[in-house]
Amino acid sequence: MCSSDLDTPVVQGTDWPGRWTHLARILERRGPLTPSEFTPSPDLLPFLLENIKVLVIGAGGLGCELLKNLAMMGFRNIDVIDMDTIDLSNLNRQFLFRQSDVGKFKAQVAAECINTWIPGCKVVPHNCKIQDFEGDFYSKFHLVVCGLDSVVARRWINGMLISLLDWDEETGELDKTTIVPLIDGGTEGFKGNARVIYPGVTACIDCTLDLFPPQVNFPLCTIAHTPRLPEHCVEYSRLLLWPKEKPFGEDTSIDGDDPAHISWMYERARERAEEYGIQGVTYRLTQGVVKHIIPAVASTNAVIAAACTTEVFKVVTSCAAPLANYMVFNDTDGVYTYVYEQERSETCLACSRRPQRLDFPASARLQEVLDHLVDSPTFQMRAPGLTTSLGGKNKTLYMASVPSIEAATRCNLKKSLEELGLVDGSEVVVADSTSPNSIVFTLRHPQGPH
Repeated sequence: MCSSDLDTPVVQGTDWPGRWTHLARILERRGPLTPSEFTPSPDLLPFLLENIKVLVIGAGGLGCELLKNLAMMGFRNIDVIDMDTIDLSNLNRQFLFRQSDVGKFKAQVAAECINTWIPGCKVVPHNCKIQDFEGDFYSKFHLVVCGLDSVVARRWINGMLISLLDWDEETGELDKTTIVPLIDGGTEGFKGNARVIYPGVTACIDCTLDLFPPQVNFPLCTIAHTPRLPEHCVEYSRLLLWPKEKPFGEDTSIDGDDPAHISWMYERARERAEEYGIQGVTYRLTQGVVKHIIPAVASTNAVIAAACTTEVFKVVTSCAAPLANYMVFNDTDGVYTYVYEQERSETCLACSRRPQRLDFPASARLQEVLDHLVDSPTFQMRAPGLTTSLGGKNKTLYMASVPSIEAATRCNLKKSLEELGLVDGSEVVVADSTSPNSIVFTLRHPQGPH
């Protein structure tokens, strides 16, 4: 191929001679590592530039890098979702933002910045939660890229993409045209990872929950009676004072992104800290404890975003074999990377398509079932709500997410399954923030019904 062919503009006005030469060289000819199924074509580049739709979730440290990389690599139709606003502490690593942007929505500012910097790019911002959209929204994208700092949000989008899959009821075969690949990146200090997920085909987020670092929980007795750390003071305001004082109304749950909520907890935590002579309670610490924020390093974000963007390009064009399927990165002491293939779990809560069951004796208390759903490595739920059907009528067994319902159903936690009418074979429907869909469990008593 001659250089004049490579320099031919694709779209007049936004492309200039030589702009996409590097991409054309990859897409219009074969190379030593090109898969046998890849067919080079001059039509691939225009298709990528004008037709491929990518959704980026998160516009923070990793998200800013992803948006910049994707846009400079030819992806023009990009949507970005982020519910957060820009804080002063973000500016040391989230390079799309300036001090004048503090207080504005991250997605909005990031989209405007990319659209201004990179001609032809059309980034559409969504200043909201991922839970605000239904399946029809997510199904219109060719691929989803995550730059999240939340395991709960990862699990939710993982469940959403799995719910889009269409299976043949007779043969059990998956309609692969319904697959929306998920490229997930994560960083924690000097460590990071990138992974490629084909929902319904390869290991999903829930298949490997044990990979995520355990959440740090402080004993309630320490929080209530013998606080020693600033984190204890924050947890005191979150776990004990908030439900007691109800500062923003009876049914208002804590929103870690609401400055009014964080400010209220910060003031209560500061008062608690002064009472016990504890130093270090700040607004930033308060928000970090409430949202379980982990430290971020700009260089780690850059490496992981580069890896994720490369995988996006490979998945979309098939010009090279995608990552199979998990890459570990660590530059704590030198630079270390390792790639291995994660395997699907046959009992995965999200993608196994197997009936789920809970094994408890009839004498077990509902609290034991709830604790199992939260503490078990298999489930790791946050605040599950349980309902069942008794005598043809739906009954709420327990629901923590709505304070008024929680107060009305709290007494059920001390009751046995038998007292609640849950016999062997009863179905319990569980809803939790980790999944967009409720999960139906069949309750089994090891020794049969009483």
